[in-house]
Amino acid sequence: MKTVQPIRDKDKIETMKNELLKLGYKNYLLFVVGINTGLRISDILNLRVYHVRNRTHITIKEKKTGKEKRFLINHQLRKDFEKYIFNMQDIEYIFQSRKGQNRPISRVQAYRILNKASDIVGLDEVGTHTLRKTFGYWHYQIYKDVAILQEIFNHSSPSVTLRYIGINQDIKDKTIEDFYL
Repeated sequence: MKTVQPIRDKDKIETMKNELLKLGYKNYLLFVVGINTGLRISDILNLRVYHVRNRTHITIKEKKTGKEKRFLINHQLRKDFEKYIFNMQDIEYIFQSRKGQNRPISRVQAYRILNKASDIVGLDEVGTHTLRKTFGYWHYQIYKDVAILQEIFNHSSPSVTLRYIGINQDIKDKTIEDFYL
């Protein structure tokens, strides 16, 4: 599995949204949910309509950890969800596979969707984990609170969180940028 990076440029985020929207609203929503919740792709893909319809929070049992996770659905994300799930049944997966059998798209398909758009946008090192890392990166840039981010991600230490979202790499790059003997 290759190492992926957060999207550090807000213009690139907007361009990704636009490209994904061209590929379909479901693809756009996948990206928007990922970068605005920080949920793992396995948990995003398992979301069903009843997890979000008429709810203030997404409450799930995390697939990886088995722990319960509760995350606020803010106003804008709620509008994005409502637009998409309007005619859907509560039991349906939000990111339903076209192959039928009432199952979500696969991680591989989610990866393909994101990579198709990232190629067009000119982004490298993008994968499904880019969504979670982008959420973390921008949450940290805005609030500078590594402790709350550590709790959101359920990481064991602040250093793990900073390394995960690429902040340590940014700091290292900055110190080397103007260093020349």
